[in-house]
Amino acid sequence: MMALVRFTPDAAKELEELPKIIHRRVITIIEQLERWPEVSGAKPLSGKLAGHYRKRTGDYRVQFHADGQTVVIERIGHRDGFYED
Repeated sequence: MMALVRFTPDAAKELEELPKIIHRRVITIIEQLERWPEVSGAKPLSGKLAGHYRKRTGDYRVQFHADGQTVVIERIGHRDGFYED
């Protein structure tokens, strides 16, 4: 069963602005998320982000949540200040 991966408008913009090498690594994460929930390395978040997950590649993070068979990517960015509003 394949999950449908969608992006928020902000996450789609963040993806396009990534450096090329990071962009390729994030695309690999997105391909892994199509196999949700059989994804290794997805860390559940806590506090106000409970119910959301993150996957990392080097210093970059992909934040998402699952809604049935849909994975919604909410944010993509560098770890510095990633979890701050």
